[in-house]
Amino acid sequence: MGRNKAILLPKLNRVLTSLGENIKLARLRRKLSAEQIAERANLTRYVVSQIEKGSPAVSVGSYLQVLFVLGLESDLMKVAAEDALGRKLQDIELTNKKRAPKRAGLHGS
Repeated sequence: MGRNKAILLPKLNRVLTSLGENIKLARLRRKLSAEQIAERANLTRYVVSQIEKGSPAVSVGSYLQVLFVLGLESDLMKVAAEDALGRKLQDIELTNKKRAPKRAGLHGS
């Protein structure tokens, strides 16, 4: 049984491509080869290449392993940390709709 290929919107493909380019630049700044990253992350050279291209077919775990080898895993914790829209919605209680009060007498009360 074949795996389903991830189909992303063009904007999301650009985001992954940028992420891959950033990972590659971080590797080059550290003067590490893709082979060294692959070995340290316990991945194949091919997977590292796909990560640097921003492939959506590579697992998030593999991206995280490479970020760990580069010392950048904590950057992932910044995702959604500055959720301005979510905080505004929370502040005006749009995300927490209250339940309707229970009706008396429906269950023999």
